[in-house]
Amino acid sequence: MSNTDTIEVRVNNKSRHLLPEYATGQSAGLDLRANIEATITLAPGTYKLIPTGLYLELPAGTEAQVRPRSGLAFKHGVTVLNAPGTIDADYRGEVGVLLINHGPENFEIKDGDRIAQMVVAAYHRVRFAENTDLRASERGTGGFGHTGTH
Repeated sequence: MSNTDTIEVRVNNKSRHLLPEYATGQSAGLDLRANIEATITLAPGTYKLIPTGLYLELPAGTEAQVRPRSGLAFKHGVTVLNAPGTIDADYRGEVGVLLINHGPENFEIKDGDRIAQMVVAAYHRVRFAENTDLRASERGTGGFGHTGTH
């Protein structure tokens, strides 16, 4: 699939906001907005599930990944706690964003704020083939940080 191909995702928008949009023509993620009645304050070290008012019907073979917004992380230390959060194609509940404040100050979330981004991606189902004789590779058994040492 090229970046000009599109798929249809059915959505029930129960929020007070427009549907998620791409910020630019080459953006991978759609901006998700908070759909809340009153401002939420995240104290340092705390987290909260923020509703979006969106309910999705993703095509089979796809998932929606909820990812942090780089500006919130860089400027405020606020990120998605379970990044990337996965929304499975058979889930029909409200899309929520689990935000955490790693910053040193309180962070306020207001209705309509862009709080995360969502990327819809295809995936492959896996069938494991047990085998004790795995093929050799250039990397071998080198683990964490191994590839940066050469």
